[in-house]
Amino acid sequence: MRAQDSATGSGTIAVDGGTETAPASATAPAPTAGTAPAPGTTPPPYAPPHTAEAPALPGTETSPTPGTDTPAPTAKDPARRQGTLLAALGVVAFSLTFPSTAWGLESFGPWSLVALRSTLAALIAGGFLLAVRAPVPERRHWGGLAVVAGGVVVGFPLLTTLALQTSTTSHAAVVVGLLPLTTAVLGSLRTGERPSRTFWVAALAGAAVVIGFTVQQSGGALSPGDLYLFGALLVCAAGYTEGGRLARVMPGWQVIGWALMLCLPFAVAGSAVALPLEPVHLTAHGVLGLVWVAAGSTFFGLYVWYKGMARIGVPRASQLQLAQPLLTLAWSVLLLSEEVSAAAPLAAVAVLVCIAATQRTGRSRAARARRAGESGPVRS
Repeated sequence: MRAQDSATGSGTIAVDGGTETAPASATAPAPTAGTAPAPGTTPPPYAPPHTAEAPALPGTETSPTPGTDTPAPTAKDPARRQGTLLAALGVVAFSLTFPSTAWGLESFGPWSLVALRSTLAALIAGGFLLAVRAPVPERRHWGGLAVVAGGVVVGFPLLTTLALQTSTTSHAAVVVGLLPLTTAVLGSLRTGERPSRTFWVAALAGAAVVIGFTVQQSGGALSPGDLYLFGALLVCAAGYTEGGRLARVMPGWQVIGWALMLCLPFAVAGSAVALPLEPVHLTAHGVLGLVWVAAGSTFFGLYVWYKGMARIGVPRASQLQLAQPLLTLAWSVLLLSEEVSAAAPLAAVAVLVCIAATQRTGRSRAARARRAGESGPVRS
């Protein structure tokens, strides 16, 4: 807790221009108990005693006590903006995942691609962990790391890779657009965060736009790969939620780093089994796609994503992903020459409005809390 965030002690009497006090001429000055004025000096006028602020406890944050003149916590605003920027950077990295996976499938089979992706990402993470001599997580955190590993290291990459064998990247992108709402629901249940009603209305509206866009793009029928995609939604949302929770107690890059290390033995074994069984045709696109999904999406993307979630909360960060399907559509056109319907720009505008609404609700609630704290002094 920063100094500017600490609340005034319970014994403090707030005094401002609206407080009625006796004039100095009508009340004899009273010295502070236990002290005497220095010889030859004029004693200062008596002021009500103040209770000293309690020392800040590490890792705690409190809101100002109503009735105090504690200044607004302006230090939180830059942290929130930085957290939003980090989470948005993660969304940009994630938006390239499907096009990169499509490139990777030009050279590798689905099982080989996922195993090699996890192996390469784990080797990168292990190098960083060794370089900084990162401490091994406590035993109580390994369960959460296993959820992260199962959700975002194995489950989501495998299910979406299998889906992309029968589905286009543009279709997969809009189906996975339901991920923000899924993550917000699981995050609220797991972390105890309670977003406002306006937040949920905006989140549901964004999800409705994504669903409508999905149905319009697919001609009213779901593709066989949609079952894989819906399964990917659930496991990824669980991994995002647990990773965001763990990123509050350890650096975000260590969360994904140790989750990757947890999967390394299985990834190496999977690579050894899958590579001989699936054909390999190395191309520039295939190798570049593998490198990006390993280093860009899996390691770097999750690093900034978890760090951003730790600062702005899982539900609010999750809504930034409403922009991910539309970014992926843009990459699909630029990198894969896929055709996108004219409804994409309209969906983009609607989704961005929903994102703005979800982000604004958090700031509005914080502002109302500050105004409530400054609503007036406590009168004795």
